[in-house]
Amino acid sequence: MTDRLCTVLLYSDDPQVRDRMRLAVGTRPAPGLQIEFVEASTYDECVRLVDDYEIDLLLLDGEASPGGGIGIARQIKDERDDAPPTCLVIARAADRWLAAYAEVDATLVHPLDPVTTGTTVAELLRTHAPA
Repeated sequence: MTDRLCTVLLYSDDPQVRDRMRLAVGTRPAPGLQIEFVEASTYDECVRLVDDYEIDLLLLDGEASPGGGIGIARQIKDERDDAPPTCLVIARAADRWLAAYAEVDATLVHPLDPVTTGTTVAELLRTHAPA
């Protein structure tokens, strides 16, 4: 049995946040899944990567500035019938209502816990696996 290779797009304007996201997910969050990462540091770059590449999961920083992950999530969900699953990283659990507005599939809270992050990512990738 071979691992399924999945592409996860990490979006944050802060390279340290992208590094923390990558480390929390890891390259093998669960048996049978292998992760490769692509990164975006701007709103436009993130949207362009989703348009140009086969992205299996978006991991978006809700605290990014000037364009946050909430806006990106909402735009992609509104514009694409085939939007990849989206996980939003927020600073406060109370901001989950914003994530619900953006129609994200899951939320995580800073600082990222590697076990919770890996489990969440693996579940999203398995639940939304291509047919």
